Amino acid sequence: MASEETVEREFKPLKNIPDNYPKYVITLDDVDMSHDGILHLNLIDFLMDNEMI
Repeated sequence: MASEETVEREFKPLKNIPDNYPKYVITLDDVDMSHDGILHLNLIDFLMDNEMI
């Protein structure tokens, strides 16, 4: 997520959901930009940690 505009575009819709379910933004970025209870995960890490067996 190269710009603040991109971060806003990806996180804002999730901020507007009034529930307590986990919310994730999954990208190819290596930098963790998690905030406001929304987790930012790297796609490769996500797939490696959540393999379906």
